[in-house]
Amino acid sequence: MSKVVDAAVDALSKKVQNFDSTAKFVIEDEGAIVIDANGVRAGDEETEVTLTANRETFEGLLDGSVNPTMAFMTGKLKIDGSMGVAMKLGTLLS
Repeated sequence: MSKVVDAAVDALSKKVQNFDSTAKFVIEDEGAIVIDANGVRAGDEETEVTLTANRETFEGLLDGSVNPTMAFMTGKLKIDGSMGVAMKLGTLLS
């Protein structure tokens, strides 16, 4: 597993509590992170929504320098699956 994924799991674990849906972040060329009722972990199983971004965009989402809506609108963040779950996750990150 990459250091980027490890760092992202740590950062997301601090931000995301009591998430009652399932979501996956795919960081291009680095790996994937699953968020569900059990918490945050590296993984690649099926989820209700998959969000895909490059490392720079993902790190910006985590540190607040990238707006999730703008990243999606400009094509830097791809969303596949439940838009409602993606929006719920977006509010937890902001």
